[in-house]
Amino acid sequence: MDSLIAASARALAAGDALGALKRVALREDPPALALRGIAMAQLGEHPRARELLRRAARGFGAHEEHARARCLVAEAEVALAMRDLGGSSRPLAAAAATLESRGDRANALQARLIAARRLLLLGRLGEAAAALAHLDARGLPPSLAAVAELSAAELALRKLHTDAAQAALGRAQEAALRARVPALLAEVAEAAAALERPAARRLFPGGEQALRLGEVAALLGSSALVVDACRRGLGADAQWRPLARRPVLFALLRALAEAWPGDADREALIACAFRTQDPDETHRARLRVEIGRLRALVAPLAHIEATARGFVLRPHDERTVAVLAPPIDGEQASLVALLSDGAAWSTSALGLAVGASQRTVQRALVELEAQGRVRSIGRARAQRWLAPPLAGFTTILLLPAALPFE
Repeated sequence: MDSLIAASARALAAGDALGALKRVALREDPPALALRGIAMAQLGEHPRARELLRRAARGFGAHEEHARARCLVAEAEVALAMRDLGGSSRPLAAAAATLESRGDRANALQARLIAARRLLLLGRLGEAAAALAHLDARGLPPSLAAVAELSAAELALRKLHTDAAQAALGRAQEAALRARVPALLAEVAEAAAALERPAARRLFPGGEQALRLGEVAALLGSSALVVDACRRGLGADAQWRPLARRPVLFALLRALAEAWPGDADREALIACAFRTQDPDETHRARLRVEIGRLRALVAPLAHIEATARGFVLRPHDERTVAVLAPPIDGEQASLVALLSDGAAWSTSALGLAVGASQRTVQRALVELEAQGRVRSIGRARAQRWLAPPLAGFTTILLLPAALPFE
C-alpha cells in the first residue's frame, strides 16, 4: 500500500471524507477508486459512491478476492443508506465468510452488522436478534463497536426493552467518544432522545396523555386490559389477541374501549366500523354478527354485554381498560414513520418494509403527497420518497413489526 492510499484510509477512518479525497481524487487504480467511493458515501453522494465501488471491484479481479469482498461490503452499506433493500443477502454473507477466512475480522463484522441493520429496517426483528446475537464486538475499532451497540439499542427499543436499550446506548456513546467521529456521536444522541420523546397516546374520555417509551412498556406490562392501536390488538399480562388482519373487529373493539366504563351506541359502532352515517337493518344485522365474532375472540380477557343503547366491554378480574394510540393517526402512519428517518426510500423498499405491494404503497404515497406530507425526487426507477422529520415524538411504535410480545 503506498503512502497516499494509507493516508486516505486513515482520513476515512477518522470521518474526514474531504481529506481522503484530496489524496486520491485523480487516481483511477482500484484501491483509490474504492477509497473515493467510501468518501463519496460519507458525503452523501450514494449513486456516485456505488458506481466507484463497483468499478473498484471489477478492477481488483478474481485473483484479489479479499479486496473484492471489502468492496462488496462497502457497496452493501451504500445500498443500506440508499434504502435499496431488495436483492439477495447471499453475496454479503459470502463476502463476510471470505473476510473471516482472511483474518479480516473487523470488515467481516461490518458485513454482518449491515445484514442485521437491513433486517431491522425490514421489521424482521427475530432474524435481526439472531444475527446480532452471534456478533462479538470486543477488541474491535471503536467506530465498529459503536455501530454494533447502536444496532443492539435499536432492536431493544423496537421491543420496548428500555433498560437494555439504555445500557446499549451507554456503551455506544463510550465507543463513539473513543472513535471521535461526529456522525456517530450525533446518531447516538438521536437514539437516546427517542427514549425521552412521547411515543404514544393513552386516550381517556375527553382527553389524552402522551406516553414515553418507558411508560408504554409499563402500561403493557401492567394488569390493565390494553387495546393497542399501534399493533392493532388486545393484550393483558402475557395474553395477546392480534386483530391487525381484522380491521372491522378492531374498530369495534376500540370504540367499545373508548366508551368504557360506559356503553357504546349502536349507531356510533356502525359508523366507525362500516363507515356509514345512514345505517339500515342490514347494517344492524351485520353489527350483531361482528359483535358475536369479537365476543368469541376476546372471551379469555373480557366479555361484551348488550345494553339498551348498544354494547359495553366488561374486562375479567375487574381490570381497567386502556386505549393506546400511536402518536399520529392515519392508515399510512407506518409509511410516514419510515420516511421520517431522513433517508430517501424507493417504493419497492417501502413495500418490503411494510409488507405491501408496490402498487398499494404507490397509491398511499400519492395520497400523502397530495396532503403535503411527503415529496418525491427523481423519476421512474430512480424515484425516491422523502418526508420531513417528525419533531417532538418518536415513531418507534409506528414502525413495521414493532412491539412483538416475547
